[in-house]
Amino acid sequence: MNASAAPRWRHAVVTGGAGFVGSHLCAALLDQGTDVTCIDDLSTGAQQNIAPFLGSQRFTFQRANACRPLEVDRPVDLVLHFASPASPADYLRLPVHTLETGSLGTRNALALARDHQARFVLASTSEVYGDPQRHPQSEDYWGNVNPVGPRSVYDEAKRFGEALTTAEAGANGVDTGIVRLFNTYGPRMRGYDGRAVPTFIRQALAGEPLTVTGDGRQTRSLCYVDDTVRGILAAAASDLRGPVNLGNPVEITMLELAHLVVELTESRSTVRFIERPTDDPAVRCPDITLARGKLQWEPRVTAHEGLRRTIGWFRQRLAA
Repeated sequence: MNASAAPRWRHAVVTGGAGFVGSHLCAALLDQGTDVTCIDDLSTGAQQNIAPFLGSQRFTFQRANACRPLEVDRPVDLVLHFASPASPADYLRLPVHTLETGSLGTRNALALARDHQARFVLASTSEVYGDPQRHPQSEDYWGNVNPVGPRSVYDEAKRFGEALTTAEAGANGVDTGIVRLFNTYGPRMRGYDGRAVPTFIRQALAGEPLTVTGDGRQTRSLCYVDDTVRGILAAAASDLRGPVNLGNPVEITMLELAHLVVELTESRSTVRFIERPTDDPAVRCPDITLARGKLQWEPRVTAHEGLRRTIGWFRQRLAA
């Protein structure tokens, strides 16, 4: 950042700031000159994700649960609500906490933004589309979600969070935005969080078979975390209420991803097919027309480059 340029925001609060995407958001805001308060209960986040920032006078860490009222003792002009278990391993282990974070946590983060007259951005997800019957998915698609399936605790928490955010904007005039994040990956993911990219990388580096669910033909759209963060901050800086899709419109099958990880790690691992989870979406691909038009945003990092960086980070962790 140009040293003479003032930061867009003086002070931002990031709930879930010790998590995967949240910690990258904290880093980007600090780099832009914004003071950051990170609020996280560390139920799924990790203090090591924010360790590089703890010595900075512009960074404050509060270990707190967003499901309880949030207290920040200085003016705030941006609230980014990213608190929530996000991986299958986490939200299946913490189903009630996931629902409470999407409801009570969203209410409390919105109250903080309202009290400080701050811009509020909700981290929603492509999971609000469920197992979609429209492809690719645009923001006007209402989705195909099983409300009582094993994934419903995450899907419905996010859908409720979107409804509450929309209601607060209409009823109380809170300046809100909603971003729907598609599959994001990169450094600081956990090898055992149940998502495909870290699972495949962990297995390939260990020389284990890569466990591909079903026949591997289901697709995902992988967006490198730097691109996702850039899109989130573009949405925060706009007056767009959304929801707006942030993701990579280039699809890849899970079998193709497994083979690519094996290639990039130069592993001798093979592929082993396992049972596909209940309600696992067959396809997942964003229509990013709105983000391109309103935010001038689209992904820049290719799958090869993003996976190469992520594999490098995992290798460093293993060598430490």
